[in-house]
Amino acid sequence: MKLFSALCICALIIVSSCTESTIVEPEAPSTSEIRIGTQVWMTTNLNVSTFRNGDSIPHASTYELWEKASNEGTPAWCYYDNNSANGARHGKLYNWYAATDPRGLAPVGYHVPTDQEWTTLIDFLGGSDVAGGKMKSKSGWLSNGNGTDSSGFFGLPSGFVDFNGLFYSQGELGHWWSSTVSNNNLAFKRYLGRNTNKCYRGAFYMGNGFSVRCVKD
Repeated sequence: MKLFSALCICALIIVSSCTESTIVEPEAPSTSEIRIGTQVWMTTNLNVSTFRNGDSIPHASTYELWEKASNEGTPAWCYYDNNSANGARHGKLYNWYAATDPRGLAPVGYHVPTDQEWTTLIDFLGGSDVAGGKMKSKSGWLSNGNGTDSSGFFGLPSGFVDFNGLFYSQGELGHWWSSTVSNNNLAFKRYLGRNTNKCYRGAFYMGNGFSVRCVKD
């Protein structure tokens, strides 16, 4: 499974390309939630360090700690590049074990969306070929890869951390977990890229760390 995930990561890096340019930090959204069709979504990535019951979520602040959590299938979070300065804008990166822990990652009144709930959002925005451009923030993406954010979703290119604790693609890719298992150690997510208006669906290793965006119950 790790080989499969590694191949997927390579594909993501190819999609994102390596072009460098200056990132213009986006303005913060004006509201904490937005109605899109029949759903109400948070407009920022989750940035909590405790479960709903008050238990602490382990902070995997080194490559070794992140890989250990991945291998053991236990909850973990980190900041991109292990730099707390990334938290204010991008929130935290969580492995799937944290995202779906029965103690609850999402605040009261919200939950981590299922794969079907993501599909409902994408379909309302016109389908996967065009939804990404409507979900991406108006600034913050490298190489003029910004979107229109006409949906109000405010999708940021927050990057990700792989199961070995290596960081990739801030400024180029944004990834969000679903709560839905694909098979074995894989779960579904959605992701956006700087050089496309598409919103992609994929199944990735649960030990990777992606952003979490909550939807209202």
